[in-house]
Amino acid sequence: MISATLLQMVIDASTDGIVVAEQEGDDTILIYVNKGFVELTGYSAEEILYQDCRFLQQTDREQSALKAVHQAINNGKSCRQILRNYRKDGSIFWNELSITPVRNEATQLMYYIGIQKDVTVEVQNKERIDMLEKELAEAKAEIEALKSKNS
Repeated sequence: MISATLLQMVIDASTDGIVVAEQEGDDTILIYVNKGFVELTGYSAEEILYQDCRFLQQTDREQSALKAVHQAINNGKSCRQILRNYRKDGSIFWNELSITPVRNEATQLMYYIGIQKDVTVEVQNKERIDMLEKELAEAKAEIEALKSKNS
């Protein structure tokens, strides 16, 4: 069996953010964050422990992915979504959030484990590709219009 010390070392070695949260009414309260989460968000553990995790979205809470996460939590289910969040310095980062419920032996929901993978570069690359594809389509349409005009 793995020792608690080794397990803590493994969790702290992860560059992904790992959190443990418990549901209190409509709030999802962080009770543990690893070093990866601290590095990803810029917040110290002391600043955010026992806070609702909504601070990551600031006022940007009308995301369909965020609604899907809340629905999964309310139904005691796992889910994976890409969310737009904000670091302590206000800069945007995108993370793929995977949440999994943790139940006791009596199948009572106890906690949620969240894994946050920084996908900011991937999202930015996808946005750039989409923009270039749109520009290419517009350029092709313009060329076709010129061809038709000159025919």
